[in-house]
Amino acid sequence: MEDHKIVQRNIALQREWYGEPLGDRVRRLVVAFDISQAFLAEVLGISAPMLSQVMSGRRAKIGNPVVLARMIMLERKILTPAVASGNKEALLAALEDVRESRPTVGRDNFPVGAVADDQTVLAALREIAEDEDLGEAASRLEGDFPAIADLLRRAGKGAREGV
Repeated sequence: MEDHKIVQRNIALQREWYGEPLGDRVRRLVVAFDISQAFLAEVLGISAPMLSQVMSGRRAKIGNPVVLARMIMLERKILTPAVASGNKEALLAALEDVRESRPTVGRDNFPVGAVADDQTVLAALREIAEDEDLGEAASRLEGDFPAIADLLRRAGKGAREGV
């Protein structure tokens, strides 16, 4: 098979396996964290040439499930308020957190489904705390844990709105 056809086949397989081409996912991470592809590879625990091959479609898959788990972790961190706002310290902390992580990946603990949906978490918080307490906790945690503070605020807001 000629190179072009191999690349097209691999990109089609990536869409099937990962929901979209890995090049798109990796580019989003590079832009969101304002880092080089080589630095991202280091954070993920994969060689820069291997990441390049996966991005370009010369390889179809990420063979190491821990690397994929770290990529998913980074994709989730993009959604936290401090990272989404471009806060440099938060960006660096998120990258370091993922780089230092040692996810264990098995049939029962692959990180794709590891986090409950927001509504479940918000409902659980509303069951154990009053609206005012959620707001106070959010205020106390804002400086050190902005993502948790945001979650607590949303839980309190939803309680007021009857969500």
